[in-house]
Amino acid sequence: MQGTKQETTTAHKIKPENILLALDIGTEFVKAVIAEKTSDDNLNIIGVAKEHQSMGNMYAGAIADIQAVVSTCEKALSRAEEMAGVVSRTCVVGIAGELIKGNTRTVRYKRKDSNKPISDNEMQQIIQKVQDKAGEQARQEIALETDNPEVEVRLINSAIVSLSIDGYKVSNPIGFKGSDLMIQFYTAFAPLVHISAIEKVCAELNLDLLAVAVEPFAVCRACLGNELDSNFSAIVMDIGGGTTDIAVVDDGGVEGTKMFGIGGRSFTNQIANELSLSYKNAEKLKINLSNEKLKSTIAKQAIDAIDNTLDVWISGVELALSDFENVDYLPSKILLCGGGSSLESLVERLENDDWWQELPFNKKPIVKHIKPSEVSGVIDESGKINDHTFITAMGLLRVGYDTYSTDENASEGFRDKLNRILRA
Repeated sequence: MQGTKQETTTAHKIKPENILLALDIGTEFVKAVIAEKTSDDNLNIIGVAKEHQSMGNMYAGAIADIQAVVSTCEKALSRAEEMAGVVSRTCVVGIAGELIKGNTRTVRYKRKDSNKPISDNEMQQIIQKVQDKAGEQARQEIALETDNPEVEVRLINSAIVSLSIDGYKVSNPIGFKGSDLMIQFYTAFAPLVHISAIEKVCAELNLDLLAVAVEPFAVCRACLGNELDSNFSAIVMDIGGGTTDIAVVDDGGVEGTKMFGIGGRSFTNQIANELSLSYKNAEKLKINLSNEKLKSTIAKQAIDAIDNTLDVWISGVELALSDFENVDYLPSKILLCGGGSSLESLVERLENDDWWQELPFNKKPIVKHIKPSEVSGVIDESGKINDHTFITAMGLLRVGYDTYSTDENASEGFRDKLNRILRA
C-alpha cells in the first residue's frame, strides 16, 4: 500500500501538513489528484493519476464493491504519489448517486425579543433546528425511494445562500436587532451506508478523511472561487460514467443539487445492445464515431443508439431542473464537466434542441465546458490536467482547502464559524 513508501524531495521541501489529496471515485474511473497548499491561498497540483474501474465496482455512482474500489484507488494513488514525490495522508472524497439529497431551504424565524442583539449561541440553536428538520425530510425521501423506513442519513455539505433581518440583507447577523430572521442555506444528506463505504475505503488506504463532498457541490465550489458575495449564476452538469449530477447556482449561492442514474456508460451499453458488441468494443466505437474510416452503416446504428439514450437523458435533465422551485428563473449558462460530457451529440442536443422552452429560462442557455484554468485557486503544476474530466477532482481540492482554513482559524468571521457549525 502507498503508506509504505518514503517521502522524497522535489524542487523544494514539501511539508506533509501542506499536502492534500482529492479522490474522485467515479463509476468509470478513479482520479487521484495531489496538491500542495501555498502561502498565497492557492493549491498547486503536483501529482495526477486515473485508473479504470471494473464493471462491478460501482452502481449508480455509489460504491458496490469496497475491496475492488480499494484496489483501484491504490493503483491511482501510487502513480499520483510517484509523480508528486510525496506520500498523501489527508484526503477529501467525492460522493454521488441518486440517493444524495441536496436542497436549499428558506426558513423564517420569529425572535422573541426583537431588541436583543442576535448572538452566536442563538444562531447555532436556529441552525441546529433547521438541520434536524432538513435531515428528517431527507431521511423520509430516501426511505420512500429505498423502501426502507429505518434508513439512516448523514449531513454531508452545507453552505449559506443568504441571510436577512426584517427584510434587510446582511452578511453577518451577529449583533443586529430585529424580529424576523430569514436564512437560506444549502444542505446535502446521504444514506449512512454510502458514507460508511467511503470511510472504509479511506481506512483501508491508510488515509485521514478530511471531508466528503457532494460532487456537483464541489464543482460549484471550483467555479465560485474565494468571493463570498459572488454574483456567479450557472447550471453545472457533471456527467460521469454512471450518473448525471446537476447543481444550480444563483448569485453565488447553491440552490440545490439533483442527480439521476444516466451517464456515459448508458450510451455505451445502448450501443453494445443494439449492435451486439462487447462493452469494450462499444466504448471504442462511441469514442471513434467521428473517424471517417468508420463504415457508414455501423456509424449510423451507433448514432441512432446514442440518440435513443439522449432522449431519456434530456428528459432526466428537464425533470431535475423542474425541481428547483426556489429559483424564479434558471441561469442561462450551462457549464459541463465529467467524461460523459465529451460526447459531441450530447452537447449538440443541449445547444440545439428546444428542451429548455418548457422550463423557467428567460432566454436560450449557453452551453460550454469548464476549463481547468477557470478553477479558482487551483494551479496545475503537473501539466497533466488539460480538459474538463478532472474538474470534479479540482473542486474537491477546493472543498478540502476550505475545511482546512475554517478548522485552523476559528476567528476569521461569521461565515467561517457558521460553516463549521454546519459541518459538525
